[in-house]
Amino acid sequence: MSEEVWADVAGRLGADEQGQFHRLPIRVYFEDTDAGGVVYHASYVRFCERGRTDFLRLLGVEARELISGEASNEPAAFVVRRMTLDFKRPARMDDLLVVETRVKELGGASVTLNQVVSRDGRAVFEADVVVVLVSVAGKPLRLTDAIRVAFERS
Repeated sequence: MSEEVWADVAGRLGADEQGQFHRLPIRVYFEDTDAGGVVYHASYVRFCERGRTDFLRLLGVEARELISGEASNEPAAFVVRRMTLDFKRPARMDDLLVVETRVKELGGASVTLNQVVSRDGRAVFEADVVVVLVSVAGKPLRLTDAIRVAFERS
């Protein structure tokens, strides 16, 4: 099946008075919950990872191209350096959540993202995530001009 049929599978980019954002809908499945049917805390980290990956994809920064070296001078990847997590209220099985990702700050080799997971417009979880571009050997790399421009639009 072609990607055109599932055009929104990576979510959508949007913009408002605060700048550009990415929104990714997530359905809560049984596998995302604990024994009580409440979203397990680690599931939010996975939801946010999906949001960050699809945000990059829609900005034109493909993870595969970074890892292969096509997107920069050497193979690289974004790795999480720090996460600050705030669990605001529970989400449950079958809830439809939205992961919203925004650029909070750009550094030389890092990007700080704010991610809010909401249900019906109310935040259930929030994370500030610092990701660093590193070579496959683990050395921090400056953001390429193309990556910086993509994030600065945000």
